[in-house]
Amino acid sequence: MYFFLLNLSLLDLGFISTIVPKSMANSLWDTRAISYSGCAVQVFVFVFLFAGEYSLLTVMAYDHYVAICKPLHYETLMGSRACVKMAAAAWGTSFLYSVLHTANTFSIPLCQGNRVDQFFCEIPQILKLSCSDSYLREVGLLAVSACVGFGCFVFIVLSYVQIFTAVLRMPSEQGRHKAFSTCIPHLVVVSLFVSTDMFAYLKHPSLSFPALDMVVAVLYSVVPPTLNPLIYSMRNKELKDALRKV
Repeated sequence: MYFFLLNLSLLDLGFISTIVPKSMANSLWDTRAISYSGCAVQVFVFVFLFAGEYSLLTVMAYDHYVAICKPLHYETLMGSRACVKMAAAAWGTSFLYSVLHTANTFSIPLCQGNRVDQFFCEIPQILKLSCSDSYLREVGLLAVSACVGFGCFVFIVLSYVQIFTAVLRMPSEQGRHKAFSTCIPHLVVVSLFVSTDMFAYLKHPSLSFPALDMVVAVLYSVVPPTLNPLIYSMRNKELKDALRKV
């Protein structure tokens, strides 16, 4: 579990570092400028970290499922080599996914100006600047990505249905408490990540205007990676005792 939390922490750190410093610098200098190459790099890194986090959260759901529903097989199914392979698969798949999206997005000719109505370079906002039907390729790729993401979401839900079924059957109250304390933080993180993403990309077009789009972008790009360390830190007994004293 801590191996996957380490990977998740690295992804969250990258998330914040990709978006927040540039937006803060622009705010301090009272500008919204970013170079074309800088925008491309930002899109690449953001998509890479976004896909990596979602992939890793899916892997962590499987890890929890094996730990609680198949404890006697845990060492066989989730040994150190298996964990490294799963993490490498998450990072590698996310890298290829990001390359594909970035190359496809920036191969589209843009002729609707150079103003992106967002505080960072976001693919849907860039597609609004396109001037040909070639943007439909990226729309199709986003649709396929949404289907894959929905499949991961279903996998996570089914995993937790089996996890909670197994936990409720445990005769020991201490065992149930330990299982819930392990799973609840992950479930909260997944819920926060998925709900903000779904609202950002599935909201009705009539609800799309610059101010709301910016607020929603903050909700799914800044809030989850900021809250993740706090949510997982709540499992630490020393930290909880310190908060009680405060």
